[in-house]
Amino acid sequence: MLISLKEILKIAEEKKIAIGAFNASGLEAIEAEFAAAEELNLPVIIQFAQCHEPWIPLKTIGPIMVEMAKKAKVPVCVHLDHGETLEYLREALEIGFTGIMYDGSVLPYEENLENTKKAVEMAKKYGASVEAELGSMGKRESGTGDSGAGTEDDTKIYTDPVMAAKFVAYTGIDALACSFGTTHGIYLSAPKLDFDVVKNVRKNTNNIPVVMHGGSGVSTEDYHKAVESGVRKINYFTYMDKAGGNAVAEYLDGLKEGEPVFFSSVFMAARKAMKENVKTAMKVFAGMD
Repeated sequence: MLISLKEILKIAEEKKIAIGAFNASGLEAIEAEFAAAEELNLPVIIQFAQCHEPWIPLKTIGPIMVEMAKKAKVPVCVHLDHGETLEYLREALEIGFTGIMYDGSVLPYEENLENTKKAVEMAKKYGASVEAELGSMGKRESGTGDSGAGTEDDTKIYTDPVMAAKFVAYTGIDALACSFGTTHGIYLSAPKLDFDVVKNVRKNTNNIPVVMHGGSGVSTEDYHKAVESGVRKINYFTYMDKAGGNAVAEYLDGLKEGEPVFFSSVFMAARKAMKENVKTAMKVFAGMD
């Protein structure tokens, strides 16, 4: 069942859980994510990030995401993650995405503010919801970028709860991605999360749903603390992707010398491993672990 980002986050708020948001890097990943959600009977957010365009174009994978969501047995939001331009956001909305994220976090505050407001006005015409970002997780969504000396990512900018209140009130967004200690990609050291940022953002914004980016690799205890603090959407991809890659490596290592390698066997191994990894994450986010 296809629903909007606002509607699925309302479910999360009512149940006091976080909804897992998993990237659609290809058909195998999407199949793994839907299978996991339906087996657990949990709502799910399937999203595509603009930086993944070289892997498979939005115009190709987007319609598939929307059609699969319509036929799903659980509530599904099809969401654009880290949209960098208003034109790209419009493309996703035209395809039928029910949520979009405008990422102007690297822009000057005023430019981010005005572009986010435009994104909200545009999304309303399609009945879609908007997530925006204030602060910076350091590395890009793809996991690349300056990570300091290799142990500390000094490019992070933590979200200011007072500024967040003004930002939310002016733009009218439905969810806010906050920087409170997480990082995109593989963690080079254990993250030190400041849950007071989440609590104060919620307090100052009339309890707007907070989004956690860089969700892979966080401890179970910290996931629970994040949800208790008010996180309602957790972006999770890197470790799911890694699980798929590890399964492929294991499959290849198990082949006898001279035995043929079939691509169908490769993607089936990856899909199975990604599904199990997603199920584990979803259980933690929903307090079912």
